[in-house]
Formats: sequence, C-alpha cells, structure tokens
Amino acid sequence: MTQQAPPGHIVYEVNVEVDAVLADDYRAWMDTHVREMVSLPGFFGAYVHNVLAPAPPAGTQAMSVQFFLRDTAALDSYLREHALRFRASSLQMFGDRFRTTRRVMRHTTIYDPER
Repeated sequence: MTQQAPPGHIVYEVNVEVDAVLADDYRAWMDTHVREMVSLPGFFGAYVHNVLAPAPPAGTQAMSVQFFLRDTAALDSYLREHALRFRASSLQMFGDRFRTTRRVMRHTTIYDPER
C-alpha cells in the first residue's frame, strides 16, 4: 500500500469472472480503473489478485481486487459519486461477458510473525 493503513480501515473487495478470450483486455481496463480509483480521496491503495482457488468456471478467468479506504465515509462517497460511472464503463466495454460480486470488510488485526 502506498501509505500507512489507518486502524479499522475499510477493504472494498471486487471479485470478477471474465470470459477467458477477453481476460487480457479486461485486465488492461482494470489496471486503468484501479489507478483512477486509488487516486480518489479516501483511497490509499489496492491489491489485484489472480484467483487460483476455487478455480473459476471453464472458459473464464477470475481476479479479485481489494481496495483500501480510510473509512466508511470514503466508501460511501465513492459509491455515491463514482461507482455508477465505473460500472457503466465496464458494461460498455465488456457487456455481459463478465460477472462481479462485491463485499466490504473492516480491517481488524494484522498477524506479524516477528511479534
């Protein structure tokens, strides 16, 4: 992450399954999208993961993006002011050839092997 995570920060997770033939194009779009999101107020970083297990359905690739936000007010602002625009962009580019699920979590504990 680009800066120190505040205690109790919010993790906004977006899980995607995309048709395998579109996976490279979707990943390129996602890279731009993630960079734009983490520049918004209240965001302080993101991780993009290729999902290994459980394996996605045949003919698809899966990824998971975890966005880190300062607090629920930052998430609420994103959802109110930006989310529809980002979602419309993905629908315009990829139509119904991808599926997403989302969840929101509050960070509670870091387990450090050095402690």
